[in-house]
Amino acid sequence: MDMTYGVTDNAYYTHGTPAERWERARLFFDAKDYTAAARVLGGLVEEVPEQTGPRLLLARAYYHSAQLRRAEAELRFIVEHDPVEHYARMMLGRTLERQGRTEEARTHVRIASALAGDFPDD
Repeated sequence: MDMTYGVTDNAYYTHGTPAERWERARLFFDAKDYTAAARVLGGLVEEVPEQTGPRLLLARAYYHSAQLRRAEAELRFIVEHDPVEHYARMMLGRTLERQGRTEEARTHVRIASALAGDFPDD
């Protein structure tokens, strides 16, 4: 931990209002610095656990930085609290696929498709 000037290296990730940290996390995410985005979002999600947006972006940051178990945990939290959140379901399916859990993934992908109104043509 860097104690330069009496400030920890974590201060950059936790500094500011929730809105400022949300914007900082989105900038990191857009710049494909998923690990930094996750560091900012982790604290934000703890502070506002009921908000889906920060938790979903945290799950995406974990997914893109190959922290698949963490992504899965965040996505499961979302779908447990909002079962019709189709994007979180789709992401959960993709996360499970990347872990080689194809059968389990298929269920979530199907539910997400149905919730989004994507039905196969017969």
